[in-house]
Order: sequence, then structure tokens, then C-alpha cells
Amino acid sequence: MWNERNEEYAMKVEVNSQALADAVAWTTRVIDARPATPILAGIRLEAIDGTLQLSAFNYAISARHHIEAGIDEAGTVLVLGKLLADITKSLPAAKTYLSTDGSTMTITSGKSTFTMQLMPDSEYPDLPVVPAKMGQVDSPTFAQAVNQASVAVSREENRPVLTGIRVQFQGDRIVMSSTDRFRLARSSFSWTPEDPTISTTALVRGSLLRDVARSLDEHQNITIDFDPDNPSLLGFENAGRVSTSQLIDGEFPAVDRLYADEYPIQAVISKQALIDAIKRVSLVAERSAPIRMMFSGQELTLAAGTADEAQAKEILDVDMDGEDITVAFNPAYLIDGLSAISEPFVRMKMTTAVKPVEFNGQQEADSDESMDYRYLLVPMRFNS
Repeated sequence: MWNERNEEYAMKVEVNSQALADAVAWTTRVIDARPATPILAGIRLEAIDGTLQLSAFNYAISARHHIEAGIDEAGTVLVLGKLLADITKSLPAAKTYLSTDGSTMTITSGKSTFTMQLMPDSEYPDLPVVPAKMGQVDSPTFAQAVNQASVAVSREENRPVLTGIRVQFQGDRIVMSSTDRFRLARSSFSWTPEDPTISTTALVRGSLLRDVARSLDEHQNITIDFDPDNPSLLGFENAGRVSTSQLIDGEFPAVDRLYADEYPIQAVISKQALIDAIKRVSLVAERSAPIRMMFSGQELTLAAGTADEAQAKEILDVDMDGEDITVAFNPAYLIDGLSAISEPFVRMKMTTAVKPVEFNGQQEADSDESMDYRYLLVPMRFNS
């Protein structure tokens, strides 16, 4: 099975099939569907010191991973990443053997054999150096904060700044914010920095942060790497997986002033009851038409639709402080923001019918709200 090989590429390795499939799937997710240059379609495999190291890069994001391997011969190869991912996820046996011979790599598992052409490894770009460790946090906290902060990330690629999440490192707190100009999402959490006096900011692609959060091993902390003196890259390490991302160049909008100092009108509602009612009532709303929320006494009436088409309304009990008010919102934006709240109750805080409304979660109907997640939504104009 093992033939004489071109020594430059020689490699002979035995790995666990499932570990290989998982590592290849994770690493190749940074390979673009249409790479900028053909060489970037590759995944690099390096067998060294009892590990198989995997890496991929698309000039903006890099991914590095490693798994245990039985190495008969060390070596480095470059092969098509997406094809390798397809092959490795369908391997039939528990063990897989990788071996190179001249210009090909053979993958053998059970009675299946695949042969792949090698790509010129010398043409593959160097991956960026991972910045120094800046601090760490437990993975579930990080993942929840990213999910909350990414709610308002814009999909407008022509405004790169709005596709990002601003990450502010402030001592032992991290604050993440995003906005698409219609809403603002902000999450904050405690972490353990290397330098307790740290004060710096990075603007990271929202899609990358979501991707990192989705693939975390939640039993291990996530380490964040950053060099404030050379602020072009942010790194993330978790369970042997290392990602780096180029930062977005640009000024995040000055959104902090949009939060009101005081909200004279406040209402507390069961979160799930509100989400369910919005989904029902918005069935009759035309695409992007608002859903109206009329607060009166201790009742909230949700209404949507028009008299000449279909209409719906539903009444919910609320715990209300302040004057009666009617506000209207895009129902999809409402559901996005409410769904990101982890607590069972939501507090809506209002000033006027046209100024942004803040949404926070709270644990009990009569407890204080949590300020760890602040969702701000601009009301829509509506015909009463």
C-alpha cells in the first residue's frame, strides 16, 4: 500500500476517521466558494510530532486545527479543501490512512480508496501570525453574547462597517455592538484579561464572530488574541482550533447617545407570550408593514393589517408604568430582538412614539431588568 514517493511531499499517516472529518469540515469553512486565486481552494496538511496539522486561509480569515495522528513519515501536502471535506465525511471505517506518492495523495479507509492530486504547496501563502493572548472567557458566555450582539448586523456589503460587530475591551468587561441603522444590539459580559487595565476596540465581521461562536467546544474557554499596538487581526482559540480575522477598517457609527438616560414609560411582559402573539398578529401584515402596539392601562393590544384587506388583533396583560402610548414596529425586527433575550420576561422602555424603544430581559415579573443585553429599535410610522 505504501510506495516509494517523491521525498519533497512524502507523508504517511494514520488518523481517526471521525476526528479527521470534523477537523477538515471546521478548517475548510474559510475556503470561499469562488476563491480569489485557485491556490486558496487548498487545505494544507502537515504531519509532524504526532499530530496532523490542518490550515486554510482566504486572506481575510485563517483557520488552524490539529488532531492526533500516527505518523510513519512526516511531510506537508496541499489538496483541494472542499473535495477533501466531502471525502472525509463519508469514510466507511474507524481509521483512515493518508499517504503520498509523487503528485498524488491516497486516502484509504476500510475497503474504500480515494486518490487526490497534490497542489503546489510552495505557492500557498503564509498564514498570519496569531497575535498575543489578550484574555479568556467561558465559551457559553461568549456564544450567547455574540448571538445577542449580532442581531442587528447589516447585510449591506457596500457598508462594510455595518456588517461588523464592534468589540470594546474595557478592563474585565467586553461590550459587543451592532447596528443596521434601524436597530442597535448590544451585549456585555465579564472576562479575564491578561492586562486588567486594557482599553481598546476592534471591529470584526459579524459573520465570522457568529461562525466562531457556533463551533465552540463549550467545555473549554475561548482565548481572544489581539495586539493593540498592531490592531489588524483578532485571534480566537478554543479546543485546539485557532482562527484569525482581519479587522474591518472604518469608524463604527456613534450610537451610544441613542440610549435614553431615562424612560418614563415602561412595560413588563412575558417574553414567549409576546413573541407568539406577534407571530399570530403579523400573519395579516403586508411584507414590511408595521405591527402596532397599543399600551393602555395594564393591557397591550397588538394589531396589524388594514380595513380593506385582513386585520388581526390580540390583547396581552402587561405590568405598565407611565402614560398610554402606541408604537409600531417591523414585526421581524421585534421577533429577532426578543428571541435573543435569555430571560423569561421582557421590559420595554419608551419615551415617545417616535423615539427608539429599548428592550431588556428580566428574570422575574417584578425584578430589575438585566443590562447585559440592550436591544434598541426605532419605531415605524403608522396610520392610526
